Amino acid sequence: MSQLIDAETEMAAGPAHIAIIMDGNNRWAKQKHLPSLAGHTAGASAVRRTVEMAARSGVKVLTLFAFSSENWKRPQLEVDGLMKLFMRSLKKELKRLNEHQIRLRVMGDLSAFSDSLQKQIQSVQNATKDHDQMTLVIAANYGGRWDIAHAAKKIAERVLLGELSPNDVNESSLGEHMQLADLPAPDLLIRTSGEERISNFLLWQTAYSEFVFLPVLWPDFDQQHFDEAIETYQSRQRRYGGR
Repeated sequence: MSQLIDAETEMAAGPAHIAIIMDGNNRWAKQKHLPSLAGHTAGASAVRRTVEMAARSGVKVLTLFAFSSENWKRPQLEVDGLMKLFMRSLKKELKRLNEHQIRLRVMGDLSAFSDSLQKQIQSVQNATKDHDQMTLVIAANYGGRWDIAHAAKKIAERVLLGELSPNDVNESSLGEHMQLADLPAPDLLIRTSGEERISNFLLWQTAYSEFVFLPVLWPDFDQQHFDEAIETYQSRQRRYGGR
């Protein structure tokens, strides 16, 4: 009974951790007869709005799916443009992150990025590491299956070193090696553009998340859509497998 009461209190208070699959940049650009990079640029503005909305609403962690491990398959011109936009955004937004005391973390296999981009990522992470108003997580070259496989590899290495025995391998020990293990699991997962799938995003971490799928294309995501997602979340009851 107490667990149910705690869950109801949690829902009423709103989500502490929101994860978003930011989908629809290309369709937005196509509808306006613009190149795909124009959609991604508009999407970057939506990111800025959303970070501000989340911070104002008291969200403690905001995780954004910016670039999946499958996105390398896109046309090279688009990929190159995305990398330049990522670099530009990191440089441009540092002042804003500092002003609002927002800590940046970038998760994923960063080794595939250029040395200059990796250095810029590390620089911004170092500059914001002590901020405590909100944690902004950017998932870049990330995939949920990669995340689980990467954690399994770390577990296997520890077993080989004698730090763990096979009997020590369980949900808890594997979870400790997943991305975002030190942060609360997402309460709410939002996907824009009307698609209703999670596309290999946070497969482990969203096991008990509430999902909200919105028809709006990502560049048009605004306060109204943010509030709608929160209200939908608050209207649900999280049972965590119970009644």
